[in-house]
Amino acid sequence: FLSAGVVKMKPPFNKDEVTDFIKLTVRTNKLESCYIRPLFFFSYGNLGLVPKACPVELAISAWEWGAYLGEKAGAGVKAYIVPWRRVHHTQFNMSAKLGGVYVQSTMCGLEAREEGFDEAIFLNIEGRVAEGPGQNIYIVKNGTLVTNGREESVLEGITRTSLLEIAGDLGFKTIVRPITKEDLFGADEAFFCGTAVEVIPIISVTDGSDPAGPRMNHTVGKGVPGPIALKMVAAYKEAVSGRSARYEKWLTYVNG
Repeated sequence: FLSAGVVKMKPPFNKDEVTDFIKLTVRTNKLESCYIRPLFFFSYGNLGLVPKACPVELAISAWEWGAYLGEKAGAGVKAYIVPWRRVHHTQFNMSAKLGGVYVQSTMCGLEAREEGFDEAIFLNIEGRVAEGPGQNIYIVKNGTLVTNGREESVLEGITRTSLLEIAGDLGFKTIVRPITKEDLFGADEAFFCGTAVEVIPIISVTDGSDPAGPRMNHTVGKGVPGPIALKMVAAYKEAVSGRSARYEKWLTYVNG
């Protein structure tokens, strides 16, 4: 609903109604585990850039989705810093999840895979680490978890925010601040996080941000998933699978 408001879209349903539609979609398709994507969109009317006459409609997709970055991703992924910079937060409201922004994500995600890597990483216009195509990034240094905020041209994702709380509950110190390339290359651990990817350790980063320069590969930590990242993986899975009473406040029961 926040995203809809950014583009002056007035949804025809309220939050409770959309929640009921989502639960109905999951039940009807008999899905035990799935990814859910609700989407408001301007439908028929005119083809202009100001869709005032176009009614807003809702589509809900739900499907079984295994490991987002492949079944081997649990062993850690190899990331590639793409030369394209993330849309800047002064040019666009980065708190909104809008389909148009994902054009850049799709383009750079494909580029990373064509170059032989598992996933892309964007820098922002300032040259600091921003995010993945659909994920936030955490690094770990000396036992402290660090992630960046919206002033670094990132979407402050729900999973990112949830992990800040989980990390604190596990006794880890957390800091929200800018992350430089050097911070990432010198981190003890690093991981992606997001609704689809959940929590996936990053074991190496190759810097392709300068198309004319050499590509330097950097091993993150020991080149294997680190102990803190693995604790975050486990704790997050406990939370989203309903096996942790502490985080039941985040859950909506399909048959409830």
